[in-house]
Amino acid sequence: MKFPKLTTLLFSLATASLLFASCDDDEDQPATGSVDLEFENVVGNQALTLNASTYYTTEAGDQFKVSKFNYFISNVKLTKSNGTTWAEPESYHLVKQAEENTHSFTLKDVPTGDYTQLTFTIGVDSTRNVSGAQTGALAQNNDMYWSWSSGYIFLKMEGSSPQAANPGNLPNGGPLQFHIGGFRKPNNTVQTVSPSLPASTALKVRGTVTPQVHLKADLNKMFAGPNTVRFATLAGTGHSSDPNSVKISQNYAAGMFRIDHIHAD
Repeated sequence: MKFPKLTTLLFSLATASLLFASCDDDEDQPATGSVDLEFENVVGNQALTLNASTYYTTEAGDQFKVSKFNYFISNVKLTKSNGTTWAEPESYHLVKQAEENTHSFTLKDVPTGDYTQLTFTIGVDSTRNVSGAQTGALAQNNDMYWSWSSGYIFLKMEGSSPQAANPGNLPNGGPLQFHIGGFRKPNNTVQTVSPSLPASTALKVRGTVTPQVHLKADLNKMFAGPNTVRFATLAGTGHSSDPNSVKISQNYAAGMFRIDHIHAD
């Protein structure tokens, strides 16, 4: 007659042990996690290849080749559905097409939770433009700096086009040289974007899982959007007070970056 009571007691003890173990597991969960951001440079639906043997074509029909493509990604922020925002400290990254190791970076110490928005700046904010010699992505020997008075080149694209002026009769056409920068009005080219997450998808940050956000940067969007660019009339920009740089920055802010997909682990 005592066996049922003993069984009940043992069951209760086992249940309590599971509850305590569950509580311990919750307490052991890290309060922060990491997120990987990966940037793939493309031209329309084609992968970007430097010095390719064939031409790419803009949406307006101009042909071009690319020899250099670099840009800054800075001030990265993540936002939850309730409006809570996390900002990466010291958030400056330089993506260079020629250097594959620069195509991705990791956001560390991100508070766990579900995020619904990714925001970042294409370029370098005004404060760091006038802060003198710096290190890392902002080092002045990274081929993305004009001078202490003009600051950083936010995006650099170089190449050639048969439609560009070609007084030297170069085999691939005239040169293209778009050096976009400037942070002073009226020629401020600092652009901040928030590319949409895939439909019904949240960026879930957990202490034991590192999600990967795969973005595509479509170089063709430099030349299409609010301001159609034809290389016969505009083959480059070259200083921080060029109003044409503003037009190019407006173009790439309007749609160059999109989130292609998110890997949960």
